[in-house]
Amino acid sequence: MSIPTMIDRAYQAIHLMALEPVVETIADRHSYGFRPYRSCADAISQCFNVLAKKNSSIFILEGDIKSCFDKISFSWLLENTMMDKIILKKWLNGGYVENKTFHLIEEGIPQGGTISPCLLVNVLAGLEAAVKAVVKRQDRVNVCIYADDFIITGVSREILEDKVKPVVKAFLAKRNLTLSETKTKITHIDDGFDFLGFNIRKYKGKLLIKPSKSSIKKFLSNIRELIGKSIGWTTSELIRQLNLKIRGWCNYYRHVVSKETFSKVDHLIFKKLMQWAKRRHPEKNIRWRINKYFRQQGNRRWIFHSKVKTKECTNTIIDLFCAGQVPIERHVKIKCDATPYDPGFKEYFKKRRAKRIAKVHSGLLGNLDRDGLRVARAV
Repeated sequence: MSIPTMIDRAYQAIHLMALEPVVETIADRHSYGFRPYRSCADAISQCFNVLAKKNSSIFILEGDIKSCFDKISFSWLLENTMMDKIILKKWLNGGYVENKTFHLIEEGIPQGGTISPCLLVNVLAGLEAAVKAVVKRQDRVNVCIYADDFIITGVSREILEDKVKPVVKAFLAKRNLTLSETKTKITHIDDGFDFLGFNIRKYKGKLLIKPSKSSIKKFLSNIRELIGKSIGWTTSELIRQLNLKIRGWCNYYRHVVSKETFSKVDHLIFKKLMQWAKRRHPEKNIRWRINKYFRQQGNRRWIFHSKVKTKECTNTIIDLFCAGQVPIERHVKIKCDATPYDPGFKEYFKKRRAKRIAKVHSGLLGNLDRDGLRVARAV
């Protein structure tokens, strides 16, 4: 990174410190992306709240904004962003360099910019209010936004098609944005829909949220790719890399109905590791490979492990992280009006942060060392 680029990013960070509190005051109540102390888990919890009841809405408008970051109107940003207009205009007209060639841009904001996420929140602020203004309470219309993805619920397809969708299109058009016609659709809750990597669907009237099939497929593909290129690695290094991926993926999905999926993932990873061991020792029989790479502890069998030396020169066994042992715990959604810039919520965020720290210290995901390795026992 060049020095001028570092200076520009520093300037953006300084302006972000002033702009973010302003944007927080105008952001939609149920907007969860690119906002402090909010996450995907909060967005999914909101989906559960508005869809789980028997009398909840049964139709969902899945919104997808076409090339959102790349199409935002410069003129709209300059007119509606409460910051130094001269500085903002210079950033927007800064362009980019590719293959030593400078390219000037006339619309959109860079996705890697320090201030870009906050600008996107500002651009979409007001969408929820615009939708609520054209519907009635009995229509049970609810909006949930995460970055440039959003869903809108309704009691009927006609309400979403005739009332809500035109308002959304008009709202986005003012910002030079459009809905993707191929990805924007209206779905019945019994058919289910994917949102932020989760599948949300009712089964005989009961709402279940699970990891989406596409997310599972992508995760397992990454695991297979990692194992495939690790033939020259030590077993401990392979375990370290796998643990980081498995642990992170499970953390993301540990708030929903994932127990069965986690067990399935463990089984598929086990099969792939058996193939890895066979490829590494083609001349050895299966019993030899099992004794070398797998062990048993209590009721658990087939634990992929390795022996390593610690800094104190003592031998330690490290295990592959077990997804099936991750406890499933419902996420407590953030209050929709809560913002860290409001002094009235200072105590609320303090308690919320304390609970999160307590969970980490209690070893929610097991006894893990700094490298994300499960320490089994000293040998």
